[in-house]
Amino acid sequence: MADACPCGRGDYARCCGPLHAGAAAPDAEALMRSRYSAYARGDATYLQATWHASTRPASLDLAADPPLRWLGLDVKRHAADGDRATVEFVARCRQGGGRAARLHETSRFVREDGRWLYVDGDVSGD
Repeated sequence: MADACPCGRGDYARCCGPLHAGAAAPDAEALMRSRYSAYARGDATYLQATWHASTRPASLDLAADPPLRWLGLDVKRHAADGDRATVEFVARCRQGGGRAARLHETSRFVREDGRWLYVDGDVSGD
């Protein structure tokens, strides 16, 4: 049986897996989906590698107690203008036995040397 991709777009080996293995994302939405999948899979190395150097944190600790479980992703909008793009999405998660929470963000991306990178994002309060 195929391993489902956390981003919700089918089989991990054909979806975010190749990006996690080093392939370049074809667009900012694909990069955002792969970053969501990296959070869901606990891949801090990939997240650091796809974060623009101007905003990248020195380290990234994905460990939480109780653990954070990512439940789903809904991409609302993707807009590109040359080497810049935005992706609006809603990600759902739950920590421990608590209630599910929503992260609604409009993320900014830039393409450098043929590779899309996450720059930053604005989180909505809804």
